[in-house]
Amino acid sequence: MAQAKTIDGKAFAAALRGRIGAAVGKLAADHGLVPGLAVVLVGEDPASTVYVRNKARQTVEAGMASFKEVLPASTAQAELLDLIARLNADPRVHGILVQLPLPPQIDPEAVLDAIDPAKDVDGFHVINAGRLATGTRGARAPLVPCTPLGCQMLLRDTPGDLAGRHAVVVGRSNIVGKPMAQLLLQDNCTVTIAHSRTRDLPAVCRGADILVAAVGRPEMVQGDWVKPGATVIDVGINRIDKPDGGTRLVGDVAFAAAAAVAGAITPVPGGVGPMTIACLLRNSVTAACRQAGVPVPEM
Repeated sequence: MAQAKTIDGKAFAAALRGRIGAAVGKLAADHGLVPGLAVVLVGEDPASTVYVRNKARQTVEAGMASFKEVLPASTAQAELLDLIARLNADPRVHGILVQLPLPPQIDPEAVLDAIDPAKDVDGFHVINAGRLATGTRGARAPLVPCTPLGCQMLLRDTPGDLAGRHAVVVGRSNIVGKPMAQLLLQDNCTVTIAHSRTRDLPAVCRGADILVAAVGRPEMVQGDWVKPGATVIDVGINRIDKPDGGTRLVGDVAFAAAAAVAGAITPVPGGVGPMTIACLLRNSVTAACRQAGVPVPEM
């Protein structure tokens, strides 16, 4: 079998950001509406700091308003909740994202529950999760978690029509695994959610036309776990040591071995990762339009 097609998430995300920028410009011209995204960072976790900086930069590049709130690691939960209440009430802010993880004195569930569901551009609020699970559509449709939404967009592009395909999602987190399964169900896939307790996990994976790996374990999914011709979406981002010193990024899938069997596969880096921030911007535009009562543009 020929080597799998590499799904270029970086290029897809760049094109998506271009469409978002065009939509933002039209909203400003036609409705005087400038979508605003507020990102809240508590503490100085290095990875989180980089993520927040990248989100702010791409928000501005898309023509949107960026609001960044940085609080010390010692911040009390009540202080953070007060900030969220102010952002909920601010008409300039259409989307609110609180960067995880949070310091140990803060309950992340209490924080996520405090965000107005209409401004919950991460899609983590229980109301958005519930609407996703029940398939709510139209004006009350949920804001969907960004990483699964990005995966869905890549899958709709490659392999295209998803109806009737058997999809296996390895991982059951509220951030990726569960919402990914719901999106695949909406696209008429037959969906299996697998996890660490799944019996004979390799055999379950081998039955998948679409295999989504989101477990956070470096290169766990081996080449002989992949059905010939399957589409493999690798959500994992893991940093491992190199034999000659230093580190490198790998996914949850052993890329070279899987690429020799699969029909198409996302690389790490350059696959799913770039789609996450692009979909965050997309969600922010969607949220702004719904709050302003104007049609959501095609993006």
